[in-house]
Amino acid sequence: MAGRLSPFLILIAAILWGTTGTAQALAPENAHPIAIGATRLAVGGLFLLCIVLITGRLHLKNWPLKVVILASLSMAMYQPLFFSAVTITGVAVGTVVAIGSAPILSGCIEWIFFKKRPPIIWWYSTILSITGCVLLFMNQDSVYTDPTGIILALGAGLSFASYTIVSRELVENYDSLSVVAVVFTISGILLAPFLFIFDMSWIASFRGIGVSLQLGIIATGVAYYLFSKGLVHVSSSTAVTLALAEPLTAALLGVVIVDETLNLLSWAGISLLILGIGILIWASKNDVKEEQMLKEKI
Repeated sequence: MAGRLSPFLILIAAILWGTTGTAQALAPENAHPIAIGATRLAVGGLFLLCIVLITGRLHLKNWPLKVVILASLSMAMYQPLFFSAVTITGVAVGTVVAIGSAPILSGCIEWIFFKKRPPIIWWYSTILSITGCVLLFMNQDSVYTDPTGIILALGAGLSFASYTIVSRELVENYDSLSVVAVVFTISGILLAPFLFIFDMSWIASFRGIGVSLQLGIIATGVAYYLFSKGLVHVSSSTAVTLALAEPLTAALLGVVIVDETLNLLSWAGISLLILGIGILIWASKNDVKEEQMLKEKI
């Protein structure tokens, strides 16, 4: 049962990530995007650490230190790279390049370094989903591309892909809650200097507190815990493709809450995204069934 629910856990995580754009839009005007990202990790890491300490689930015996550090560095790097990319080259291009490149990079890393060739169904669903993502963000009235922003966005995509691949090794062998608590606590510490570089007066306001708690607890703590639980039974490349539900959620929330409008091309993109994700969930459920049948025979 846990295996069959894994794709849906990742999908829920991506939906929660999709609320970050709306939350940032509601943040005080003097809140810098990188400062918001650093605050997000600090609050999320502290929240997760408190949970594992209260429940007594923090066991660090025989953990691979290099893997933990690599996962923490990947997540810490993702935040400033992504937020800097969207600041330089715009939300549309930055998001498409960062989130759209992550599945391809993840699949290539698994294929080249781990000799795990993604199945053909993954390629179909990933191409559909990325095409849908591109069409969705073509809704923007003006699109500006900056080479520096593109490079930073690709770096963000690589960071997220690396985090997913590395953290999967951890959640397969250790408690998922402990893994995300440790990784995000270290990531928060690595980004702590940003909290002293940028103006943080916004966090003392009512809206600042609300945005920080929503981003840290819901969109980070809860979301990444669900993502880690799903990774136990889902390949890294599949998980990153399912994460494309994030821009889908962000776009729909923009329509409902921020009064944004989507043209016909964007709705076509949403349809392709849903189709690609749906195909991948169906394929993942079949893979889990085959694994269970194989185990029963053995």
